[in-house]
Amino acid sequence: MILGIGVLLEQIEKNMIQLEKFVFGTQIRKSPYFDATVRWGAKAFSVYNHMYIPRDFGDPVQNFWNLVNDAILCDVAVERQVEITGPDAFKFMQMLTPRDLSKMSVGQCKYILITNADGCILNDPILLRLGENHFWISLADSDILLWAQGVSVHSGFNVTIREPDVSPLQLQGPKSGEVMKALFGESIIDLHYYWLREVELDGIPLIVSRTGWSSELGYELYLQDGSLGDELWEKIMAAGTPFGLKPGHTSSIRRIEGGMLSYHADVDINTNPYELGLDRLVNPDMEVEFIGKAALLRIRKNGVSRKQVGLRIEGAPLKEPNTTFWDINKNGNIVGKVTSAVYSPRLKRNIALAIVSTEVADIGNVVDVSMRHGTVQASIVETPFFDPKKKIVAA
Repeated sequence: MILGIGVLLEQIEKNMIQLEKFVFGTQIRKSPYFDATVRWGAKAFSVYNHMYIPRDFGDPVQNFWNLVNDAILCDVAVERQVEITGPDAFKFMQMLTPRDLSKMSVGQCKYILITNADGCILNDPILLRLGENHFWISLADSDILLWAQGVSVHSGFNVTIREPDVSPLQLQGPKSGEVMKALFGESIIDLHYYWLREVELDGIPLIVSRTGWSSELGYELYLQDGSLGDELWEKIMAAGTPFGLKPGHTSSIRRIEGGMLSYHADVDINTNPYELGLDRLVNPDMEVEFIGKAALLRIRKNGVSRKQVGLRIEGAPLKEPNTTFWDINKNGNIVGKVTSAVYSPRLKRNIALAIVSTEVADIGNVVDVSMRHGTVQASIVETPFFDPKKKIVAA
């Protein structure tokens, strides 16, 4: 007997719930904060950069409110560092990215793209400049360590490329500054947005930066001795408890509200910067050569056939973020896909990031989104959905 589609979907959903059990093994690395996160209530993990990352500390909506009202501490040791040092480190780093680094100072951070020969994006990391020829590439999920080591083999540049013992935590939210003052004193507030500082906390060696993946005021604390992970976590939580600090995980709700990209979801190896409106991160007119320069010049000249947009999706609140790409249709034709979707309890809307054909990308256009349980209408809107001028994060 052939099952009805509704029964079949219910069976699939039950099977997916059963698959949520996570089996730990030695082939996937644990972060220096793993035991602490379990102690503090981590209920589920996924894998990112060949490491376990906590994805669940309870209600994701409560995690969102904890973030936007107070502060959360997130284990993001999965943001592995690719360290580039040596006499030619700056020249080599500039070869990897289409963003002009000529005015990047020591002690500064920049959001960059790493592109391949086709001008497509291999990663969208944060770059930290610790010295004249000393860089960390703080990675999204991909094997840029291997890419950089491979590129260096015949580059002619004198560089050393390795993964150091560095594991970041994210302290994010409006009260994160108060927690930082409790930990490091008043002077830490002088640290400007997208700058870094080398500090110690009771002998624990750290690099602290005013960065984060939350669209909120926040800091990242880069631990430089993995054996001290448990101690660092407990010190931060103890200092933050009077300010309402909670353990948490990166919030899909807040990052989609802020229009922040997730690699492998909103951007991948087949996406170029111009499709994402990231022209500001590309300077193909630089005299220096970088990987993908010819391709990006060509794309800029010819234009793109698709664009990233925001969507306001009608219908009942989504119960959870999408786990598959949803087709977008216009007049019966597939014109794109939803890459990240979520219900925002603050905006009281289903919001999404999507990539669509340029012919339908204008603000105000109405399209159809094919979800698991049916088709709903959606309107193309501007992003970010909240705090479009980024006043909160840069305060």
